[in-house]
Amino acid sequence: MVIRNVRSLILMDTIYYEAHNNLYLNLTNRCSADCVFCIRNFADGVYGYNLRLSKEPSTEEIIGALKGLDLSKYREIVFTGLGEPTLRFDVVLTVTRWLKNQGLKVRLDTNGHAALINPGLDVVAELKSAGMDSISVSLNAESEDKYNKLCRPANKNAYKAILDFVRRAKEAGISSRVTVVKVPEIDLEKCREVSERLGSEFHVRTLSGAASTDIRENPMN
Repeated sequence: MVIRNVRSLILMDTIYYEAHNNLYLNLTNRCSADCVFCIRNFADGVYGYNLRLSKEPSTEEIIGALKGLDLSKYREIVFTGLGEPTLRFDVVLTVTRWLKNQGLKVRLDTNGHAALINPGLDVVAELKSAGMDSISVSLNAESEDKYNKLCRPANKNAYKAILDFVRRAKEAGISSRVTVVKVPEIDLEKCREVSERLGSEFHVRTLSGAASTDIRENPMN
């Protein structure tokens, strides 16, 4: 019996993980892009956590897991993980409302494709209504052509959708920032200029060690 219990704990999917004084929620491994530098292409997770899911956790499973934690010790609760959270937009909204009822600060890390993934929804209005405090959007290129080459989105209009998402979130009063990965192919200063035009904060991310090694050995261009 003890052995079976230990084994079940080992095989349990990682719904959440801790880093940087935050708690990160891992909702899905699916994504609407296939970025050449994405950690999903080089590793099973981050910070020693295996984020590969055997199944996507339900809203009830997520909230049930969170109820067992002292959430007050975290700066933010962040939707991120090994996939694009807005592919499960209803879950993001429901869990956000629950977290806000606990008086917690909530952030969404996203590729900015939410409006394309969820056609017919005013995604920014829905996030605002749920109480989302901030968004962090992966811009990752200074132009649409560069974005399509590096991020390989499922929808050809993805870059324009990202810009519109950030702009509208800012207008709605949701704190926003855009992020880019530091690789030679991306012009960081031009990306910073895009961020300034959108009125958002700007942040440069560092590649994982595994991704850096692979990209050095197999240049993107």
